Order: sequence, then structure tokens, then C-alpha cells
Amino acid sequence: MREVNVNVITERVKQLCIEANTDLNQEVLDILDRLGAMEESPVGKELFAEYRENAEIARQEKVALCQDTGLAVIWMDLGQDVTLVGGDLNEAIDEGVRQGYKEGYLRKSACHPFTRKNTGDNTPAILHLNMVPGDKIKLWVVPKGGGAENMSIVSMLTPGVGKKGVMDFVVERVRMAGSNPCPPTVVGVGIGGTFEKAALLAKKSLLRPLGAPHPDPEVAEMEREILDRVNNLGIGPQGLGGRITSLAVHIEMIPCHIASLPVAVNLNCHSHRHKETVI
Repeated sequence: MREVNVNVITERVKQLCIEANTDLNQEVLDILDRLGAMEESPVGKELFAEYRENAEIARQEKVALCQDTGLAVIWMDLGQDVTLVGGDLNEAIDEGVRQGYKEGYLRKSACHPFTRKNTGDNTPAILHLNMVPGDKIKLWVVPKGGGAENMSIVSMLTPGVGKKGVMDFVVERVRMAGSNPCPPTVVGVGIGGTFEKAALLAKKSLLRPLGAPHPDPEVAEMEREILDRVNNLGIGPQGLGGRITSLAVHIEMIPCHIASLPVAVNLNCHSHRHKETVI
């Protein structure tokens, strides 16, 4: 068994919180460049140029890409041959978020659901823990802003609607969301499982390399068709009209109950923020 002190996790989470909010991944910059060149709307083209300029300023000056620095969503693949020592894992992760949002001068957005009193340090983090073989720990930090998250949805469709019904549901959700999630968006889709599993699949799909097709050809074709239909909606960058409403569609799918067809849509804005590391 390999021992890992939770203080190491705290330090990595702190670093990733700052980096995810200030340094946009190259894969996102590349797709912004490629699709920006395809945008037909003059206003849309200007917005794509501003996205790139904003990203460069944020990287150089170590300031947030967006004023909404989100709730800290943490995904962790924990190797089953790792023994965590030195404290509680959940507290170690919260401490990393606490330090990262303080030292990075990032807005704290976590609050009580009813009183709206701010927790003051952007905790608790939203942790999704997965046990995997091996003696490594993989961490993803995904700041999730309110605008895109508020436009997300999960529904229990009737099995009879089939593939077409699922695709219609996703496209309609993007249409209804309009400008609210700060398009061009990344559309995460979860199909199958149960009510809560579909939502987790949709959110986890956002961790995939941006625009990388699903390994299943049938699912990859669905991704392409949905993206084409979404980009024909005319919503465009920031909802001001144009050719590019979404940067990519990512679908994750697993089996479900014979009586059910759970489908979830989880949207991300054009500032598709996430960072990862291996311990």
C-alpha cells in the first residue's frame, strides 16, 4: 500500500482552484480559434476575439477569467492501493478550496440556500469520489458557475421516445437556455442509469477532451447531429446571433431500467474551466 498524506491533496486542490480560474486549457483556446474563424456573424467574430483576449489577460495577470468563479466541483479517482493518512479527506479538500479561493482572490459564491448567507470561503466543495485500481490519485477541479448550471436539467423520459426523443430534448434545452449560460456552450449529456446517475454522467462528460468524439460510433454520431442542430438555432455567441451556439456536445451513456429513460443536460459556458493532476 502507498501512503499519501492528505496535506498533499490540500496543496494540489489549492493550486488547481487558482489555475482553473485563471489559465484556460489549450484545447479550449484551440477550438475557440477554429470555430471563431467559422463564425459568420461580425458581432460573433468580435466576441470570439474578445474571448481570446480575455483568456490571455487572465493568464498573464493571474486574474479570474470570469467574475463568477463558481462552486468548486472536485472529481477524484482514488486508487484502491492508496492509504490516506494525516487527517480527513473531505476536510483536506475543503481546506484546499478555502486556501485557493483566498490566495487567488477568487469570488466566494457558496451560500445558505434560504438565508443566502455566504459561507465566506466557497466551501463545502462538491466532491465526487470514485475508487479505481492502482496506487495513484487523479484530481480534477471544475469551477461551475451559476449561469450555466442554472440552465441544466434532468428528466425521466418515456422509453418510447427513443434516440430521436433524446436528441430533441437536448436541442430544446439548449434553445430554451438561450443566452443565459453564456454561449457558445459545451453541452454535457447523460443518458441512462437512474435519476441521479444521469446527472452525474452529464457533468462528468465535461471532463473529456473538448470535442473528442465518443468511442462508440452510434453515440459519436448523436453528438455530431446534436451539435449541428444546436448550431443551427441561431443563438450564437452570448445569444447575440450567429453560427456557433455550442463548441461541443459530449454524451455519456449507460444501461437503464426497462421502464425508464433518464436524460440529463449539464451546460458549461465558453470559459470551459477545468484542471487536473495525478498524485
